[in-house]
Amino acid sequence: MGKLTSLLLFALLSATNAGPRFDCLPEPNGNQGACEARGCIWKEDDTGRNAPWCYFKDGVGYKLDSQQGTTYNLRKNSGPSNPWGADSTEIKLTTKTIGSVLNVHIGIDGRYEPPVDFPRETQSSDESLTLSTSSSGDFFSFAVVRQSSNRKLFDTSIGGLIFSDQFIQIATYLPSENMYGWGENTHQSLRHDFTKYLTWAMLARDQPPNSGSLDTMNLYGVHPYYMILEPDGKAHGVLIINSNAQEVTTAPGPSLIYRTIGGNLDMYFFPGPTPEMVTQQYLKFIGKPFLPAYWALGYQLSRYGYKGLAEMKTRIQAVRDAGIPIDIGVADIDYMQRYKDFTTGDDWAGFSDYVKTMHSWGMKLILIFDPAIEATYPSFQRAMAANAKFIEWESQSQVQTAIQNLYPMAKDTKIMLGVVWPDNHVAFPDFLDSTNNTQNWWINEFVTYQSQVPFDGIWIDMNEPSNFGTNQDHPWYFDSADHPDDAPLFCPTNGSNLWEMPPYKTRAVWRFGDANNGAFLSTNTLCMLAQQDGGKQRFYNVKNLYGLTEAIHTQTALFKATGKRGAVVSRSTYPSAGRYAGHWLGDNTARWEDLRTSVIGAQEFNMFGIPYVGSDVCGFIGTTTEELCLRWQQMGAFHSFFRNHNTIGQPAQDPAVWPSVAAATKQANLFRYQYLPYLFSLHFAASQSGGSVIRPVFFEFPTDAETFNLGYEFMWGSRMLVAPVLYQGTTSVNVYLPTDRWYSLFDYKYGSIISPGYTTVSAPTTSRIPVFVRGYSVIPRQTPAITTTATRQNPFELLIAPCQLGKGEGTLFWDDGETIVNDFNSHDYHRFDFVYNTTSTGGLLTINHSKKSSTISLPTLDIIEVFNYPKAPNFRSFTINGTPVNINVQKSTYSGITKILYISTEGLINLTSSDSIVLQWSNAGSSMFDIDVGVENGKMKALNTNRYEELYF
Repeated sequence: MGKLTSLLLFALLSATNAGPRFDCLPEPNGNQGACEARGCIWKEDDTGRNAPWCYFKDGVGYKLDSQQGTTYNLRKNSGPSNPWGADSTEIKLTTKTIGSVLNVHIGIDGRYEPPVDFPRETQSSDESLTLSTSSSGDFFSFAVVRQSSNRKLFDTSIGGLIFSDQFIQIATYLPSENMYGWGENTHQSLRHDFTKYLTWAMLARDQPPNSGSLDTMNLYGVHPYYMILEPDGKAHGVLIINSNAQEVTTAPGPSLIYRTIGGNLDMYFFPGPTPEMVTQQYLKFIGKPFLPAYWALGYQLSRYGYKGLAEMKTRIQAVRDAGIPIDIGVADIDYMQRYKDFTTGDDWAGFSDYVKTMHSWGMKLILIFDPAIEATYPSFQRAMAANAKFIEWESQSQVQTAIQNLYPMAKDTKIMLGVVWPDNHVAFPDFLDSTNNTQNWWINEFVTYQSQVPFDGIWIDMNEPSNFGTNQDHPWYFDSADHPDDAPLFCPTNGSNLWEMPPYKTRAVWRFGDANNGAFLSTNTLCMLAQQDGGKQRFYNVKNLYGLTEAIHTQTALFKATGKRGAVVSRSTYPSAGRYAGHWLGDNTARWEDLRTSVIGAQEFNMFGIPYVGSDVCGFIGTTTEELCLRWQQMGAFHSFFRNHNTIGQPAQDPAVWPSVAAATKQANLFRYQYLPYLFSLHFAASQSGGSVIRPVFFEFPTDAETFNLGYEFMWGSRMLVAPVLYQGTTSVNVYLPTDRWYSLFDYKYGSIISPGYTTVSAPTTSRIPVFVRGYSVIPRQTPAITTTATRQNPFELLIAPCQLGKGEGTLFWDDGETIVNDFNSHDYHRFDFVYNTTSTGGLLTINHSKKSSTISLPTLDIIEVFNYPKAPNFRSFTINGTPVNINVQKSTYSGITKILYISTEGLINLTSSDSIVLQWSNAGSSMFDIDVGVENGKMKALNTNRYEELYF
């Protein structure tokens, strides 16, 4: 829907007083009688907008009672009452600025606030936001206004403010329909849809994504954050710090309705004004992402269902034998002794020796660990001896004693026992334990196990936390030959316990039905009434934080166990999780739809501050196809987390299974490994200063309407654009290139200028997928090898893609790839800034070494490739800081047809030789070293009259 259409719809809705509607009966199986019994309006929707048929009467809200400075005391007005609990008579709105960030807090002092440790630092901005209020009689509203444009970014004059103990609602008009974010859900388009009402649930849940159709169910994590691109191209972001079950409804207008069932409304507005600046401000506030080890950007091979170590060895060797660059072997729960953490199964004897062999190849190992700890074995015994805490029942009377009495170590405790992968019941570590006993035990378990199997990275799964069969008389595992019939966890869901049966259950429950067919907040997880930190925290409030809190202490465990930074990857996430872990997009399905939504998901998680992200390449659930796997391998090569993974019982799907997929993967991986210095530099900058790595195209072109929903293309930083093949049976891509200078970086017209706008480019399975480099770029790269370890030893290269004025810039960050980064100010690394100019007589490259390391050695810079170089150079004219340098004219070339200049000389530039290095040259016919130039077989040819031999360059 275009901007004009949206504005017309907004005007129509306002003129007819017809919208938006605030749903008054979201529960399943509602009817007119139930609606009107709540004092609400029942009116069928015949507009096709999916509007609720039962909705509140006008006038819902609060009025201004008094004001003291920036504190507004509000009192419930005479409008309709909340049907899900008694309205709070008095609430308080306070506002403050934290640097460039505006905070609006609505609630009651003393209510639950999420125990999250955000830096809450800010980044300066030329833009400022202010709060304006309106109070007329019985109704109070506020707006967040951008001062420079006087545009309302958040406008609650729409009404609908409700505040009660277990139901809170706020609504707003929005300045634009170009809204992105909210998660974790599967989004089939990058931009949200405001043509109809859609309600998106947010409650961390063990729920695979459904990409086959539009499905607004919640997945593994919770991110109450969005970004909006305003009509003039400026952008802002909004974070709501709330960790209860929540949901958001997007509605025509455009408008937004946010609901949660606990805590307060604690909102933070980030002014931008560019999308990347919004991301930087957001990450400065919640915490900047961790820097992955260099090897963690390599290719990973995994699967669930290895029958033993021998099969893992076979599949990894098949990939190596195919010449495919690979860095990481990943072991799922198969490696454990009956799925118990910190154990090794009998079929994995010799695992430690094999890992050492992998290390000798330059490869690494990532192991999976689940939070659930079986209540029978030494790890649990050590936890109890260390006074570690586990999630508990609130009272002894609630304990399922028939289960508890089975386990001597858990008997007479309040530990809530559930069922996950191990054979016996499990307990869930309490990572909010303020005594730190739990965290110390957890860390020590990793240290101990790492001495047995020397893993390099950690994958944490099932940490929503997931529990099998909650409240079910016959859970699925009763029918599994691989799992005993352990009695399931039952929560008190008879309606009297408002933690288990709150009056408003959110779409996180209602998407799956109601209590009559087994849908509860506790479905697939633990009981909401459970307690953590000795009763200081209620699971009802902190469930969404479980994956975050586990990731925090797992990263510490990795650092202590290995002494290196490695990487942690977590399934469940919450704002700031990117400081500690990456994320994969969950248990997807081997379908083309899932390939497409993974492209969008990676862009969203970069907005959420988790740039180390990717999907299960080729699909996790189901059987992939040769073509789908090939295309997914090609696309996945451009995601930071790059792992092929599939489920138990399915055929192997690593690229070596099919010769065509092996060939395409080798080609894609070689390209990725060649440009890893650039990808690593993007991660380094994001970790040091905040920002995205993979970003939507609109981040760079916020005034180009064609980019606003261009979800199937994406950028690597600001310099490269990737347009993957995402549809079955296609061998070309219809690419949109925004107005700028672009060069082809793949097989089709390599190095040539590609005109902006829509263009169809060839993309056969035997070529790279379409990749374009933007003018004004200097991209660092290396000759690729089969591992990152080997690649890092090869000489550096530069790709120069000048803008129309013949200029380019770029940056390289380089460290040892593995040292833990405690503080970038004291971290040991190099930084190089490259500035290139095509002059009237030749070329000029300046390299500034602004940050130096005394301990990290560097390869030399041996190759420079320049696109659109206007004429043949004089290879005898090259100087470095004024000193002549001999260019290898046997390896260096220039084509007058493609206008690609390729300079290749072993040991050309020692990057550490000076703080500033200037490489300069002149063109043929413009210096004393003139040579005669002609054309032969499409290449420029010269006769060197001093050596009497032909040189091709």
